[in-house]
Amino acid sequence: MSSLTYVQFHALYVLPVLAALTATVHHRRDSVDWRVGASGLAVVTVLAVAYTTPWDRLLISMGVWSYGAGTVAGRLWGVPYEEIAFFVLQPALTTLWALHVAGPVLEGVSHSRRDRVLGAGAGLVVGAVGLLALTAPATTYLGAILAWAGPVLALQWAVGWRYLWRVRARVAVAVLVPSAYLWAVDRLAIQAGVWTISDTYTTGLAVAGLPVEEMLFFLVTNCFVVQGLVLFRWVVHRWR
Repeated sequence: MSSLTYVQFHALYVLPVLAALTATVHHRRDSVDWRVGASGLAVVTVLAVAYTTPWDRLLISMGVWSYGAGTVAGRLWGVPYEEIAFFVLQPALTTLWALHVAGPVLEGVSHSRRDRVLGAGAGLVVGAVGLLALTAPATTYLGAILAWAGPVLALQWAVGWRYLWRVRARVAVAVLVPSAYLWAVDRLAIQAGVWTISDTYTTGLAVAGLPVEEMLFFLVTNCFVVQGLVLFRWVVHRWR
């Protein structure tokens, strides 16, 4: 029996951080267009729920991960309610942090047709590596993450990898800080038995007890959120 439920996990480790970030984000008003930031969060959240839910359901049905007895309140289409809530809460958490470290939109960054092709190609290579990894049981989870991430990265990098590179320090801080926090609390959730990662479908590699696949998942999803927000602000600024 788990010592922690999924609802308690949100209440202890996600909602307080969201509240703190919301309460302190006002000091960035000098450099952030809040209407654009809010619109970017809305777009990212809708896409996160729509794109992640079917993928999550498939991996749950395969047994890539499972939940402890009594840890979830119920399921929608095979996915725990709390998991769907996390698809909303994580983008909000990461976006609020990204707004803390966001600077003004940079001027004078060009992005040619060749750049768009290169960006899309790089993302598709990530997806192709993932498809290859799906051919072995031990790399199934790893391959599923990369294959799922490839199309999103291809789109984002096609839109503006050159701009992302220009603001790479901001992007790195915006991605790595929430990722490190989520790695830590994910490890606690696994230890508490909220969810269990399958030994069959993972490589067995871990850092401080956290499977590298889980680390990659949070890194990739936070890249989606941060890159999406940064590019959304840049595109809107260029339209204006």
